[in-house]
Amino acid sequence: MSKHKTNFFAFSLLFIQPIFMSSNLIVARGGIEFVPPISLAFWRWTFVFIILLPFTYLSLKKNYALIKKEYKKLFFLGAMGCGVCGAFPFLAGATTTVTNMAIIYTSSPIFIIMISAIFFQEKINFLKIIGLISCLIGVFAIIIKGDLNLLINLKFTIGDLWMLAAAVGWALYSIYLFYWKSELSIFQRFTLVSFFGALSLLPFYIAEEFLVARTVFNEEFYMWVLFAAISPGIIAFTLYTQAQKNLGASLTGFTLYVFTIYGAIYGYFLFDEKLESFHYVGTALVFLGVYLAKKNYETKT
Repeated sequence: MSKHKTNFFAFSLLFIQPIFMSSNLIVARGGIEFVPPISLAFWRWTFVFIILLPFTYLSLKKNYALIKKEYKKLFFLGAMGCGVCGAFPFLAGATTTVTNMAIIYTSSPIFIIMISAIFFQEKINFLKIIGLISCLIGVFAIIIKGDLNLLINLKFTIGDLWMLAAAVGWALYSIYLFYWKSELSIFQRFTLVSFFGALSLLPFYIAEEFLVARTVFNEEFYMWVLFAAISPGIIAFTLYTQAQKNLGASLTGFTLYVFTIYGAIYGYFLFDEKLESFHYVGTALVFLGVYLAKKNYETKT
């Protein structure tokens, strides 16, 4: 495949990947009613591991020496991408609003750019900053429904700290996923990341079972966990890794802004939420921001 075609495919993933990533909002809206939050996160990644293992077992067994060499990095990626980002948004939803969660989570690309610049000397130029600002304004227009009073009157709770931690966790996952090069294939690596993600959640899951709420293993449990494992799990994370492989951590982080748009679309079709003029304005600004970031990438390459 030519470089032009490879870049076109990678850029298209900036708009395709959030379709699956934002389906996590469906889980957050519907699944928490049937499955406790940490249980949902733990079993989601356990199911991801179980689904992927038959396809990767032989190659993982063959690459045991590589796994032994990389396991600490794999555990960190699992703890950040699956543990922190898997459980914290569900915990946040118990004490904060969807508006607060969305606003705070859109800070993650900013953390990605800042950490990449400080620790990995990734350059930040004017065009990327303009693209970032355009995306932020677009997302805020959607979140506050075009009403500045809603932003001014926001009240913050402990759930917002959970969400801020999730945003930082996703930034760390994104950055080190890109900068920690691995000799394992994408699916081999993801199989192990999901395993270590579930492992990092295990003690908290056990504590939740005994101290907070027991998991009921019924039809609703399996439906929500399988959906969370496949759509915002296997598909979304695989596409994110593939995009990042070609575009880098900072540009791929812009998927979170497109994520917000698709979240509004899911709300319209699944939860009878209305699409207003501010949705269209916000969408246009986000797409403009991604386009400017894309132009910035092209000028560098």
